[in-house]
Amino acid sequence: MPEPDVITVAIVFLVLLFSLSVHEAAHAWSASRLGDDTAKRLGRVSLNPVVHIDPIGTLLLPLIALASGSGLIFGWAKPTPVNVRNLGRPRRDSVLVTFAGPASNLAIAVLATLVLQRSGGVMQLIAFEALSLNVLLAVFNMLPIPPLDGGQILMTLLPPRISLQLRFLYEYGFLILMGLMFTGILGYLVGPPYYVILSWLR
Repeated sequence: MPEPDVITVAIVFLVLLFSLSVHEAAHAWSASRLGDDTAKRLGRVSLNPVVHIDPIGTLLLPLIALASGSGLIFGWAKPTPVNVRNLGRPRRDSVLVTFAGPASNLAIAVLATLVLQRSGGVMQLIAFEALSLNVLLAVFNMLPIPPLDGGQILMTLLPPRISLQLRFLYEYGFLILMGLMFTGILGYLVGPPYYVILSWLR
């Protein structure tokens, strides 16, 4: 029956839009709390997906993955602008702002676990997709590859001299990720922590 597949695809895509919006809103909200209101003034402390959509990361790649049935659904939204100079303690606060995104996805996953245990039907399907997708987003975004959150945290924590030498990775991060995905290496990097966290929650 094709209809359940269409419904599932629609649910996964809507859950992804919501999850990415929460992720970026968490960056913007934490930055404003720590002294930088750049993103807040741009309307990024919002769950409206329109203000967060990145044509490639939010629309093209997820839709290709869904259409292909690859099972590996990931994406990203438009980066949240942060002026580090406005933060009270730039080095520490920058890490906190960056980590707020993956942390928000883990929070959604925990809530989805609670709903999954107490629901049925369509709500159970939504909760299951929210759980698995948000764990995947959290793990994927914490990969130490700029411009992903994990890469940005790594660059912040490294000694400034080394961080400057590695700035070129920001230009090639997308190509690195595509290479890891098409060679299958990405699955080996994401899979183990994904299944460990999923088993803890379930």
